[in-house]
Amino acid sequence: MDLLKYNLTLRFKVLYMEQNNYQEDLSHIRKMMEQSSRFISLSGLSGVFAGLVALIGSIYVYFVFQREGINYFEGNRNVFPESLVKELMLIGVVILFLAILSGYFFTAKKSKQNNLKIWDKTTKKLLFNFAIPLFTGGIFCLSLQYHHLLVFIAPATLIFYGLALVNAAKYTLTDVQYLGYLQILLGLISLFFLGWGLVFWAIGFGVLHMVYGIAMYNKYDK
Repeated sequence: MDLLKYNLTLRFKVLYMEQNNYQEDLSHIRKMMEQSSRFISLSGLSGVFAGLVALIGSIYVYFVFQREGINYFEGNRNVFPESLVKELMLIGVVILFLAILSGYFFTAKKSKQNNLKIWDKTTKKLLFNFAIPLFTGGIFCLSLQYHHLLVFIAPATLIFYGLALVNAAKYTLTDVQYLGYLQILLGLISLFFLGWGLVFWAIGFGVLHMVYGIAMYNKYDK
């Protein structure tokens, strides 16, 4: 009887260990599949830095308005001279370049730490799906500038950027889509407050990026 009890106990332990190993194998396979189908090396620090750059850029633009004699917070819909519009576009390009550069730097650093490739088929799919709405939005904004409808540029950039994030989210962390939804919502709201584009830009590209970056850093990078 004792021998039978011992054999049953031993068999139970073996089955328990096999089940645990089976679950570990499934977890490992699931993790490998996720790594192969999603770009998971996005760093929260890149979001924080991008948001910081956007906020600094917004403050700089405010002082550019002051230099031109435009009191932005009076709420007047000023007609900007062509030279000022070109300067604002240049500032926007510089901010975008710095944000992309920081994103690459922190993401490459995280990929190296986790022994993951930064450039593969998943990365190409991510960039392609991100670029389609972004490129479309860029052309749309150029048409707005061409027709001197400058007050619609800020809402359009937020909406198309949000669409780009949602479109690319299926190839990276699913949290990215929530940032995209917030950008779209903010852009739609700004359509009803034309002339306050700088404020909505600062909130969308600055504050939201920083909040998102901090949340992602605490969730994935620590």
